[in-house]
Amino acid sequence: MNLLLDTHFLLWIANGDTRLTPKAKKVISAADAVYMSAASLWEISIKVGIGKLNVDIEALADCLVTAGLVELPVTIAHSKTLKTLPNHHRDPFDRMLVAQAMTEPMHLLTVDAALVAYGPWVKLV
Repeated sequence: MNLLLDTHFLLWIANGDTRLTPKAKKVISAADAVYMSAASLWEISIKVGIGKLNVDIEALADCLVTAGLVELPVTIAHSKTLKTLPNHHRDPFDRMLVAQAMTEPMHLLTVDAALVAYGPWVKLV
């Protein structure tokens, strides 16, 4: 199984955050490959720019690559899938992550219960 990590997991991995539960760690370690979306780094960069987060983006990206995460770019195919999604969730970044998971296919790992409405591509931990 391939996993795409929701944005919060990227921050938790980089910071050694205790919200990264043993269950989540187990799911991540059992994956064939673990991906980080370019959309997540874009979201983090925006939040840094408006003062909602204090993160060194370059250090974060380096840390995630060192941790073995694979970059997943945003593609036209992802955008086409995004267009077809029902409006279960209003956050455009989360919707793109769902579209990427559906398109590839892979599972989106998240703690956001609202995303479960998108079906079997979303794995809640």
